[in-house]
Amino acid sequence: YAWDANEEYLFKAMVAFAMRRYSSKSTTQISNVLLCNVTDRVSFWFVVTDSSKNVTTVPGSEVEAAIRMNRNRINSAFLLSDKTLQFLKITSTLSPPVEPSTPVWLIVFGVVLCLIVAGIVFLIISGIRKHKKKSKESTERENLEEKVEVTLENGIPCEALDIKAGHVNGVFAADDERFTSL
Repeated sequence: YAWDANEEYLFKAMVAFAMRRYSSKSTTQISNVLLCNVTDRVSFWFVVTDSSKNVTTVPGSEVEAAIRMNRNRINSAFLLSDKTLQFLKITSTLSPPVEPSTPVWLIVFGVVLCLIVAGIVFLIISGIRKHKKKSKESTERENLEEKVEVTLENGIPCEALDIKAGHVNGVFAADDERFTSL
């Protein structure tokens, strides 16, 4: 933020404006606002003199009340806020922090409780589905075992031959006898 002679003039004008609005006197001029000890970090102190006497300073309580009354206008003129434009000995006009109508711990408790209930419902539903699937598979196996007899030879399942249908194994049925019989 560049603080130069124009910014000083604007600040003096804003303080003069605040003093005029507060005291309803039109005697306060920009020349009545004096800036002292201006630093590079835009830190200074100021006094407001009484224009009718031109020597006496306006009491600090009146200046504080005028600035407090017009604080938002001063902040707006410099595009600053109460956090960035600080007047010592003058309390800021920050609004109090917003208190939620529902305590935060209750919101967190509700969210955690909902997650737990959703997890329990998921586990119950998935257990029921697995049980139905398992019982369905076991009944299908029983039905298949009744229909087809499976024999195991050397650990390999083989279908039982239906003797009535006349099943013939084509590997051993050869037209010519090239090999000797066993």
